Amino acid sequence: MNEDKQMCGLAVDSQYVELAVEVFSMLADATRVRIILALRDKELSVNELAETVGKSPAAVSQHLAKLRMARIVAARQDGTRVFYRLANEHARQLVADAIFQAEHALGDAPRHHRIRPAEAS
Repeated sequence: MNEDKQMCGLAVDSQYVELAVEVFSMLADATRVRIILALRDKELSVNELAETVGKSPAAVSQHLAKLRMARIVAARQDGTRVFYRLANEHARQLVADAIFQAEHALGDAPRHHRIRPAEAS
């Protein structure tokens, strides 16, 4: 078991700890979390994301640039439009877990404990 933790970076002295902190700092912004939530199940253009998260396209573009640098989102160009999607399932899970953790601060039985896991995502 300890060998498995070493191999995947879960050891206390893992070389990935500092990189994980960078991921958390990248997600420490409400607009970026909303962007990730919007991209959970589909790809969207900047304008669609801007409308969904209630920010200007310019602001969303700046956030997307940071998320792309962190390899949290990926882009696909179709003509003059660029569509964004989550680069992998981990950002989706990190944000979902953070939301679930936040729900615990609100009361006895958080919503995610009252519904089936497939419905929570």
